[in-house]
Amino acid sequence: MAVDYGADLIYTEETIDFKMIRSIRRDNEALGTVDFIDKSDGTVFFRTCDKERNKVVFQLGTSNAQRALQVGKLVEPYVAGLDVNMGCPKEFSIKGGMGAALLTQPEKVKSILTTLVQGLSIPVTCKIRLLPTLEDTIKLCKIIEECQVAAIAIHGRTRVERPNHPNHNDMIKEIAQVLTIPVIANGGSKEISCYEDIDKFRNECGAASVMLGRSAMWNCSILRPEGYLPLETVIETYLRYCIQYDNPFTYSKYAVQNMLRELQDTIRGKAFLETQTLQEICAIWGLDDFFKSELTRQNQARKSINFEVKNGKTALPPSADHVKIEKREEDGQIIVEMPIQFIRGNFNNADLPKMLLNTHIFRNELDGPHYSHSVVDKFFSASVIVDGVKYASTLREKSKRYSEQGAATVCLHALELVDKTYGFSPAEGARKYQHILNTYANVKRQSNESNIQDVKVEKEADWKKRKVETSNVKQTNEVSQEENYR
Repeated sequence: MAVDYGADLIYTEETIDFKMIRSIRRDNEALGTVDFIDKSDGTVFFRTCDKERNKVVFQLGTSNAQRALQVGKLVEPYVAGLDVNMGCPKEFSIKGGMGAALLTQPEKVKSILTTLVQGLSIPVTCKIRLLPTLEDTIKLCKIIEECQVAAIAIHGRTRVERPNHPNHNDMIKEIAQVLTIPVIANGGSKEISCYEDIDKFRNECGAASVMLGRSAMWNCSILRPEGYLPLETVIETYLRYCIQYDNPFTYSKYAVQNMLRELQDTIRGKAFLETQTLQEICAIWGLDDFFKSELTRQNQARKSINFEVKNGKTALPPSADHVKIEKREEDGQIIVEMPIQFIRGNFNNADLPKMLLNTHIFRNELDGPHYSHSVVDKFFSASVIVDGVKYASTLREKSKRYSEQGAATVCLHALELVDKTYGFSPAEGARKYQHILNTYANVKRQSNESNIQDVKVEKEADWKKRKVETSNVKQTNEVSQEENYR
């Protein structure tokens, strides 16, 4: 979507080298994408396609030159460049010797960047934060420049400063004046509220270009020279991409939540917060029919493809058409496995896997269920023994409870007690799904009839006060957004 609106390059979120190294790459012919799948839980954490191949820069978190090169070789055919994040101030990054921890380790910086530049055919860049003094920052930037990177992105705050601190545009400008490589200015989202502000920020920093984070997440159409599009249009466009490329629900919801911000207090916003699946989000924005038609198209495409599940790990498909139930024997124990994860939003309260399995066992006087668990890399695997046969999902879960539900789902499928789509897509008439649609429809109707204001009085007053303080352009944009959500 950022490409559609005019972005020259798009940087991915930071991905840790270890995660990428242990991933499985898969050509997803049904979606026309290349997927990198986490072995630990079977989820897709990086997906790209031909449309964005010459625009996407893969951002890497690393503290080791050889691991960095290993990742670079994995993504080299599919991205426009590789960026090393040397500015992330978060604790997990610092403890791993990555991100801002590298700012005070110039020899390691030189080793990582030189290894990448010499070992890859794609451009290599890096992103840093300011050091406590301008002199030290320039010294580090000179070392980076000597590594022959294609560009350097500079966030205009130090490691200890946060978004509420002012961005040091003047320091970025002084650094840019002494470097021969392009400088990408970053950290100015608080100063950028329209397209014209982007160029203003670039000039103030003396930079070759600008990297936008929060401003673009709030409304990606800020990248359009013609001006903002209504937020309603931007969200709908984004959701269509989520559907077409089977974007994970959690990622999709997080992005929409960042767009809504204060509008989460509106009727539609409150209904959105209750969603548990992508289909529920799409229904709220009137895209339910598009979701169903696209899901049908993707499922038909999958039927014509010979999927191979390697090492028991694959991305979770939305239907069971190509998933195989495998049976084997180990030390005299019959084991039945299939790849499926438990997604709560796909079930009614009355048809949860463990509940259905318990009912089946009770009615048929079978032995079980006997659950057992294992934990690997903080992810749970469970199996259930029913009448002497062990059933398990090959995909791990993030909770013990969900792993048991996954094992029970495998048992139900193996015994042919449920439809083949059970657990893979939202159940028709699922309680949560219907609840959200009914609540949204009823409250919206009441609001239209009695002109009820959905936002609480005190929050609305505070919001209006803030809007008065903004520019006329931004004020008009926010008012139109508010009206769309009433």
